[in-house]
Amino acid sequence: MNASTTQRLLAEFAGTALLLATVVGSGIMAATLSGGNAALALLANAAATAAILYVLIALFGPLSGAHFNPAVTLVAGLRRELPARTALAYAAVQLAGAVAGVLLAHAMFELPLLQPGIRVRSGAAQWLSEAVATFGLLLTILLGLRHRPAAIPALVGGYIFAAYWFTASTSFANPAVTLARALTRSFAGIRPDDVAGFVLAQLAGALAAMAFAARLAPPTARP
Repeated sequence: MNASTTQRLLAEFAGTALLLATVVGSGIMAATLSGGNAALALLANAAATAAILYVLIALFGPLSGAHFNPAVTLVAGLRRELPARTALAYAAVQLAGAVAGVLLAHAMFELPLLQPGIRVRSGAAQWLSEAVATFGLLLTILLGLRHRPAAIPALVGGYIFAAYWFTASTSFANPAVTLARALTRSFAGIRPDDVAGFVLAQLAGALAAMAFAARLAPPTARP
């Protein structure tokens, strides 16, 4: 399907907003219903996130590629699969959509719309976790698109579900998600002071994945 630029940007905005509404909203619901059981809350949050990723990628993939993530868009731009101007527009609407999704989640649960995060997520182990999480996500996407394109929704959803559990950071793996989650004090939040470390680690992981994937299967530039 050949979508217009406006359609592609709307798809990226809506998809990212719905992703964040799910991440934050399911975190609020899980924390409320789990009775203080952190493992159960994380399980519910991870399952909801994986499920919505499958749906959103299946729905919006044919329109925009279903990036919902500036790190994915950066790699697509560097691989010349997306023009630089379009990549910048994607990143802008992803960030706007992520913030909108957090505000929507707060509104649905009758919470203050803006509430800077207070959850400390800092230190070498957290940064390494984000680099690993983003590396794995980009590698899943890059190799999946080459070898199993029809399975991408399931591959990405499955990877993120696993990465919630095997990384110490619970796998944000997305700069727009990270920035937006600094606006919530819920289960899914992050302290604003910790955002920069996460984003730098995510970008490093994404670039490492791009280089590694290129060694396995050189990218094919699109016209």
